[in-house]
Amino acid sequence: MSTYHKFYQDSIDNPISFWEEQAKAIQWFQFPSDILSQDEDELARWYKGGKLNTSYLALDYHVEQGRGNQVAIAYDSPVTETKKQFTYNELLEEVELVAGMLSALGVEKGDRVIIYMPMIPETVFAMLACARLGAVHSVVFGGFAARELAIRVDDAHPKVLLMASGGKEIDRIVPYKPIVDAALAEAQHEVEQVVVYQRDFVAAEMQTGRDLDWEDLRQQAKPMSYVELDATDPLYILYTSGTTGKPKGVMRDNGGHAVAMKFSMTHFYGIAPGEVYWAASDVGWVVGHSYIVYGPLIHGCTTVLFEGKPIKTPDPGTFWRIIEEYKVNVFFTAPTAFRAIRKEDPDGQFKKTYDTSSLRYQFLAGERCDVSTLTWLSDLLQVPIIDHWWQTESGWPMIGNMTGVELQAVKPGSAGQPICGYSFSIFNGQGQEMGPNEEGYLCIKYPLAPGALANLWGDTARFKSAYLEKFPGYYLSGDGAYKDEDGFIFITGRTDDVINVAGHRLSTAEMEEVVAAHPAVAECAVIGIADELKGQVPVGFVVLKAGVEQSEASLEIELIQMVRDKVGAVASFKRATIAQKLPKTRSGKILRKVMRYIADGKSFNTPSTIEDLSVLDQLRGLMEEQKIGQAFS
Repeated sequence: MSTYHKFYQDSIDNPISFWEEQAKAIQWFQFPSDILSQDEDELARWYKGGKLNTSYLALDYHVEQGRGNQVAIAYDSPVTETKKQFTYNELLEEVELVAGMLSALGVEKGDRVIIYMPMIPETVFAMLACARLGAVHSVVFGGFAARELAIRVDDAHPKVLLMASGGKEIDRIVPYKPIVDAALAEAQHEVEQVVVYQRDFVAAEMQTGRDLDWEDLRQQAKPMSYVELDATDPLYILYTSGTTGKPKGVMRDNGGHAVAMKFSMTHFYGIAPGEVYWAASDVGWVVGHSYIVYGPLIHGCTTVLFEGKPIKTPDPGTFWRIIEEYKVNVFFTAPTAFRAIRKEDPDGQFKKTYDTSSLRYQFLAGERCDVSTLTWLSDLLQVPIIDHWWQTESGWPMIGNMTGVELQAVKPGSAGQPICGYSFSIFNGQGQEMGPNEEGYLCIKYPLAPGALANLWGDTARFKSAYLEKFPGYYLSGDGAYKDEDGFIFITGRTDDVINVAGHRLSTAEMEEVVAAHPAVAECAVIGIADELKGQVPVGFVVLKAGVEQSEASLEIELIQMVRDKVGAVASFKRATIAQKLPKTRSGKILRKVMRYIADGKSFNTPSTIEDLSVLDQLRGLMEEQKIGQAFS
C-alpha cells in the first residue's frame, strides 16, 4: 500500500484520532474537548470546546514566531498599474485598524458584515478584521448586479456594508456605488452604515447620514486585538447558486476551517511556510477565501493578490511575469484562464521570455480540465499539472493528488483520487452503488471532513433537503461521476441546473426567471452548453407567446440586457434563440439534460416519458442552423 493510501485510509478508518492529530498543527487558546460531535439539529460539528481566532492564526502568530518582516501579501494590479507589498507586521497593523474602525461602528461578535469590493488589499484587511472581532463576513463578488446583492442583504441582515467606489476591467471602469444604492433600495433589510473606500479613478457619491468614508474612519480608529472564539462560531457566509434561484448561504466555522486550511496547504498543495503561493481567482469566490486569504496566511506563506486578467494585461505573458517576479512556488487557477492564454499564444512564445523555474506545481480547478489543455500546459511548464475537484460547500479539495504526501500518477480527464476525510460513493437514482466506469450521483459519506460547510445560514431545513435527504447517511454533491478500476474519479457534470462558467457557479434557473419575465416569452429553457474557453456558457431557448411578432435579433439583445441587469455580466449570457417547442415529458417537465446532450454532441437514451419525439429533431435542426453547441459550431 502506498504512503498516500495508508494516510488516506487512516483518515477514513480513524477519523477522530486522525483529525485530533491534525488539529495540533495550529495554535489553540484552548484545545478542543470534543473532536466530533452533533449539534441540536443533529448536524456534525468539529472541535467543540476549542478556543481560537482565525485572524490571530493568520497574523499575530507569525509575528510572534519571528516572521513579521516576511512579505505576507504581494499585490499586483496591471489594470491600475499598481504594485504594493505588505509584510506580516504591516498587514497586522492594517487589520488592527480596520477592526478598530468596525468596532467603532458597533460591530461585535456575531454581527454580519457584507464586503462588496474588488481584488485590492483593503478587501483582505476587511475579511481579517471581521475574523478578528468574531463578526461574520459575507463577501459578494463585485460583478454581481443589484438584485443579487439585495438578496444577500436580506438573507444575512448585515449591520454594516463595506464597499469600494469601483472596480477596473481591462477596458472599462465599473462604478459600484449605483449598484449598492439600487440594492439597498430594493432590500427589505435596512443596512445602518455603508463604508466607502474611494479609489482614485472613480468617485462614489456619498449619501448623507448613511455613507462613511473609509479613510476618515481609519484615521480615527484605535487598533483592536483579537477576540477569543469558539471553534464552532461562524467565520463567514458565502453564497452559492441554488437551483431554486435563491442562493444558498454556505456557513463555515472557525475551528474546522483553520485546521483544514493548514492541512491542505501542507498535505495537498505541498507548500512550506515562507514559500510563495498564488491563486489567480477572486475573493468573491471560495477559492479566494481559502487560497488567496486564509490558507496561505494561516500557513505563513506569501500570497499573491492579482487584480487583472490572464490576457490583455497587457499580453498573454502576464501569468509568467508574475511567476518570475514573485518567484511563485505553487500556482492555482481555473483551466479557462489557460484556454484564454492558449487562444492568444498557442505556441507559448510569451512564456519563453520569462524564467518560471521557481514553479513546482500547477494546480487546476473550478471546472473540468479538458485533456488538450492539460497536455498543452504540461508541455509548456514541464512541472506536474494537477487537476482537482471541490466545491464552495467543502471549502477545500475533496478529490485530487496529495502532493505533500506522495505525488500520484495523473490520469488526464480525472480529477484524481479522494482526499483525506472524504469517502466517496457513486449511486444510481435508487441508492444502489455503481460499479467501475458506471456513471451516477457523486456522494460523500457524512459527516464531511473539517472545514466543510457546517450548515446553510438560517436554513437548516434546506441544508438537510438539498444535501442529506436523497441518500441517507451521505452528502449529495450535485455532480455526476464515475470511478475507474483504480479508484480515480471522473466528474461528468452537474446533475442539477447549476452551470460552471469560467469557474463561477451560476444558476440557470435564476436566468430562466429573468428570461421568462420578458413580455414576448411564453416559456423558456436556459441550459449550459460546453464551451472551449469558459467550460460552459448559458444559452436561452424561448417560445414566443401566440400572436407575438418580434425579430430574433432584437429579442436576443433585450434578453441579454435583462440578464446582465438582473444577474450581472458574470453570467456570460450572450445567446438566445426562438424555438417552436421545447422537449418535455408528458408531465410537462422540460428535458434540459437532453437539450444539453444534443448541443454537446453526446449520445443519450431517449426518455420513455417524452411527449413528442419530433421536437428533438426540430431542436437539433435549430442548433445546427444557428451553430449552437460544439456539435454544430
